[in-house]
Amino acid sequence: MKSSRPVAVDLLIEARWVVPVEPHAVVLEDHAVAVRDSKIVDILPQSEARARYEPAEHVQLGEHALIPGLVNSHTHNPMTLLRGLADDLPLMEWLQGHIWPAEAKFMGPEFVRDGTELAIAEMLRGGTTCANENYFFPDAIGETYRKHGFRAVLGLPVINFPTGWAATDDEYFERALEVHERFRGDALVSTAFVPHAPYTVSDASFERIRLLAEQLDIKIHLHTHETVHEVNEEVAKSGRRPFQRLQELGLVNERLIAVHMTELTDAEIEACAAAGVSVVHCPESNLKLASGFCPAEKLRKAGVNVAIGTDGAASNNDLDMFGETRTAALLAKAVSGDAAAFDAAYALRAATLNGALALGLEDRIGSIEVGKQADLAAVRLSDLETQPLFHVASQLVYATGRHQVTDVWIAGQRKLRERVLTGMDEAALVVMARRWRERIAAG
Repeated sequence: MKSSRPVAVDLLIEARWVVPVEPHAVVLEDHAVAVRDSKIVDILPQSEARARYEPAEHVQLGEHALIPGLVNSHTHNPMTLLRGLADDLPLMEWLQGHIWPAEAKFMGPEFVRDGTELAIAEMLRGGTTCANENYFFPDAIGETYRKHGFRAVLGLPVINFPTGWAATDDEYFERALEVHERFRGDALVSTAFVPHAPYTVSDASFERIRLLAEQLDIKIHLHTHETVHEVNEEVAKSGRRPFQRLQELGLVNERLIAVHMTELTDAEIEACAAAGVSVVHCPESNLKLASGFCPAEKLRKAGVNVAIGTDGAASNNDLDMFGETRTAALLAKAVSGDAAAFDAAYALRAATLNGALALGLEDRIGSIEVGKQADLAAVRLSDLETQPLFHVASQLVYATGRHQVTDVWIAGQRKLRERVLTGMDEAALVVMARRWRERIAAG
C-alpha cells in the first residue's frame, strides 16, 4: 500500500514549545504549527508534521516558545511621537498643561501616520500583532495599519469639544460613520466607538453611540473610573458615580470595553461580570500617572474578562506588552495581598485571548487553534536571562524581555525575521522620529 503524498501548506513552524493559551495552561513540547491561506490548519508533533506536510516555508525554532501574537487592548499609538514630552505629572496636569496643547498644535494626518508607523515597528519587535486603537484621524491611522498588514481595531472618536478631527457633535458622528464604512469588511482593520471618557462626553452623545453601536454591531471602548478625582467630580456634579451613569444610559453590557477602572466597588465589579463587560488593565500608565490600582484579581475572581493594554507611549512610556504583562501580574499580587493572584498562565491569557475576546476577535486570534488566523510570535528562551527554565509560562511572564522576540507573523505573513522588520525601514523610522522631536521641541 502506497503512503499518502504530503499535503502542501504555506508555512510550517516547528518550536521547542508551543503555548496555545487555549486549552488553558497547556504547553506542547516539540510541536509544529501548519499554516495555509493565513489560517492555522494543524498543530501536531514535529515528527508527524514532517511526514504529513510539504511546506513552502519551513521554520525551525529549536530554543523558542511559539505563542499567539500579543493583543494590546488599549493604546493611543500616534502618541509615540510624544514619548517623554511631559513626565512625572498627575493625569489632569499632564493632559491639560502639556498633551492637549501639543496635540492642538501638531495633530493631523501626517502626525498620526508617522506616529502609528513608529508604533507598528515597536509593537512587532515586541511580539504584539493586534492593537485596540484610540486616537483622532482614524482614517489616516487605519490606512497606515492596512499598508503594513497590522491587525487593529480602529477607534471612532467622540468628545464634546472641537479638535482637529471634528468641530461639532454631528461632525464627530458623520466622520465616524464614514471611517466605519471605509474599513467595513477589511480583513485586518475593524472599528469601535471610542468616546473619550464620561467627563468629556454628554448623555446625548452616549445615547447616539449606544444606538449606533447596536446597529453596526461594534464595541464601545471607553476610559472610565481612571482616577479618584474623576469619580468624585461626577458625584459632586450629579450625585452619581460615572459607572452608575453609564448603567442608566444602557452602556453597561457586553459591548463595553472599560479601560483603567482603578476605582470600583464590589457591586460595580459584580455588575461588570453580570453584564459581560471587558476591563482593560493598564498598570504601568496608572502607576506612572499615580491614577490608582485596578483590582484585577477581584475582577478575575468575579468572572470579568480582564485584558491588558499599554495605554499610549506618552504615559507609559513604551508599547512593551511583555513588560506590561509582568507588571499586571505583580501588581495584582500586591493589591490583592495574594501571591497566587493573576498567575502566569492567566496573565499570558489576559495579554492574548482575553484581549481578543474584549475586541470581539476571539474567533480569529488570541490563541493557537486550528481555524484561527496565524498571528504568532516566536520568543527565544535560550538566553542566559531565561536560564534555567523550569516552567515556560512563568518564564514568559516573569523573566522574558521583548528583545527575545525573534519572529512574528500576522495572518501567516512574516513581519519580523530574526529581529529584523521585513517591510519597514528601521533607520528611516529613527530619522523620522528625530525630525518630529525637533518640530515639537521648537513649539
